[in-house]
Amino acid sequence: MDKFSAMQAFVRVVEAGTFTKAADSMDLPKPTVTRLIQDLEKELDTKLLNRTTRKVTVTVDGAAYYEQASRLLGEVHELESSMSRAKASPRGRLRVDVPASLGIAVIIPALPDFHARYPDIQLDLGVSDRQIDMVAENVDCVIRGGELLDQSLVARRIGDLYLQATATPEYLKRHGTPQHPGELESKHRLIRYASPRTGKVFAFEFYKDGETVEVNGNYQLSVNDSNASVAAGLAGLGILHTASFLVQDHITAGRLEPLFPGWCTQSIPMHVVYPPNRHLTNKVRVFVDWIAGLFATHDLIQRKTSLPEAMCTGWKAPVLPDVDAVTYLDTSADAVGTQAASDALAKKALEKAAA
Repeated sequence: MDKFSAMQAFVRVVEAGTFTKAADSMDLPKPTVTRLIQDLEKELDTKLLNRTTRKVTVTVDGAAYYEQASRLLGEVHELESSMSRAKASPRGRLRVDVPASLGIAVIIPALPDFHARYPDIQLDLGVSDRQIDMVAENVDCVIRGGELLDQSLVARRIGDLYLQATATPEYLKRHGTPQHPGELESKHRLIRYASPRTGKVFAFEFYKDGETVEVNGNYQLSVNDSNASVAAGLAGLGILHTASFLVQDHITAGRLEPLFPGWCTQSIPMHVVYPPNRHLTNKVRVFVDWIAGLFATHDLIQRKTSLPEAMCTGWKAPVLPDVDAVTYLDTSADAVGTQAASDALAKKALEKAAA
């Protein structure tokens, strides 16, 4: 028995949840994976997995073996990588998933720079708002926003996105320009954002001089796509509240007008996320570093709101927590080397991965 291959097969079955998905991810026939697991259980003289026709679960002994095996495999991969990293240029296929609005407005326009630096990387970029199973779908990393709920993932925080309330000049001429966020509760038509995963409709939240206003009233329209919310706003359907990078060009061109100068709004912490036991190859490292640099310098990302930053000093903007996919930015998947993240959940995930 090839014990190393059997160990790899066992770890992949646990992470993927089924023998079929594990076999596909390893490019092996399912019977081969089954035989490797059976040989491993025979060698160890213990049952590692409980199998039914519908699912695979890990036994107590299997859970203990998985913890040690996954750590050992990670160390072996890191050793192999460190030996060749210095002399090997990044190359090969890289699978990344990003929120649609962020991908279209920010990432794709910047890709010529990435490909000029790394011409041997073949990038498979998923630009979608669906829920992603990173392990089963063999996705190397994802970009996600909001508070991280799945603490089994490793995350590197790469920046923050800020929200901006806007409306068209025509809408404001018809309905008047609100001077206080509280007026949105009943006096205006709203375009609200709904989670693609749960359908939850998010509130608008504003802060100024110790006063917090949460707008949760009736809305004219809700959408589960940020690009759609901007389109609805441009059509004059109401007041929208979305990421500033999506509306900044429209504000500059006069198609939208920013509202509530002097009020702070929610922020969305953004992360690159990847599974803790997934080998972080050189191609993944350079992409993570590149995307972090893009966020640090991109003009539309760095523009926070229409108010001076000093006016928000001392106030921690509430983050949007529905990151089972990612929220408020057309993101729909739980959720991504490794730099200490400033938010506690990301830090905890990193510590867990490094333990």
